[in-house]
Amino acid sequence: MDNNPISCHLLGRLYSVDGKQLQQQYKDHLSDFHGWEQKDHADEWMLFEDNIGPSLSIDETALSNGELYTIITNKEAKGGKRAIVAMLKGTQAEQIAAVLERIPARKRNQVKEVTMDMASNMIKAIRRCFSNASRVIDRFHVQKLAYDAVQEASIKYRWEALESRKTKR
Repeated sequence: MDNNPISCHLLGRLYSVDGKQLQQQYKDHLSDFHGWEQKDHADEWMLFEDNIGPSLSIDETALSNGELYTIITNKEAKGGKRAIVAMLKGTQAEQIAAVLERIPARKRNQVKEVTMDMASNMIKAIRRCFSNASRVIDRFHVQKLAYDAVQEASIKYRWEALESRKTKR
């Protein structure tokens, strides 16, 4: 379970044992969960400063019940192990900065690039915490802006063309 993603319930089925009990045993005795230094605040934020790299990404996501979370990842990990740098409940710039500022300044100053959307809260937090980093707007958001602008122009000119036909009659 530590090296390959498999649920305790599936493992229990494979070996004909109670999956729920196996999950509890893993949590209580094998995983070091109770000794985890972030356990007390993990429901609000988690920080893995050793995962930081020169290129980061920041984005928000809704995981459950419409609650928004901010996730900061190391792009070099390509979504694999050691990708998550920080994850926190909420999206306010002050919340984000408060967690990221727990990373020593020398490590934060090594970040060269942060990819993000155009949300002002993200820009504010990144500017404050990673002052040496270039802020890069992700391609998806740039493409969406361009698409929306073309769509708006198309509608405008279509209406103008219809109006000019009416006046010619």
